[in-house]
Amino acid sequence: MDPKIENLLKNLKKRNIAGFYCNRKEEATGNILKIIPLTASVGICGSQTLDQLNVVKLLEVRGSKVFNQYKPGISRQENLELRMNGAQADYYLASANAISRNGELVFFSAYGNRTSGISCAKNLIVVCGINKITPNIEEAMKRARGYVTPLNCKRLNWNTPCFKDGICRENICFSPDYKRMCCQLLIIESEVDPQRIKVILVGEPLGF
Repeated sequence: MDPKIENLLKNLKKRNIAGFYCNRKEEATGNILKIIPLTASVGICGSQTLDQLNVVKLLEVRGSKVFNQYKPGISRQENLELRMNGAQADYYLASANAISRNGELVFFSAYGNRTSGISCAKNLIVVCGINKITPNIEEAMKRARGYVTPLNCKRLNWNTPCFKDGICRENICFSPDYKRMCCQLLIIESEVDPQRIKVILVGEPLGF
């Protein structure tokens, strides 16, 4: 294992966060399925990483109750209810926008269900590819705001200043002129309960 990864895992442990390393995404998916009991409910947030792991579909296929707000054909009200219920599920699945080598986790959210689930879920599993690791919290913030958000705005066709050229202009990105995506910011610096958060690092690029 890369010494930098080993050091990051140690820094997570100092912060009361359990860290694990998987060489490949398939291994990470298998570990998630082992960690989450069949009878547990599962909340999710929008994540290219989770899509690449195919873990949501596999949880649904095996019979787990997944509050999946991305099911086709559901109404806006059903979508909102699934988001709220997912934030209170037994387990919550997410990927950070960035993680510093010191162990700080950075998350941006538009609607708040993501930050709510990450903050309050009984059990949180965060999966990150090695592409999301940054030297420090300052670079983690830059990655989340200046790299990840513009890509997500393009993917979802959100009217933001960064949609056009990828350059963040947070000082003008407000309604009604724009539909801002990075409305809420959550930084996890530590955790009280050493059993609540599990971070799975994957030795390949995943997501944005």
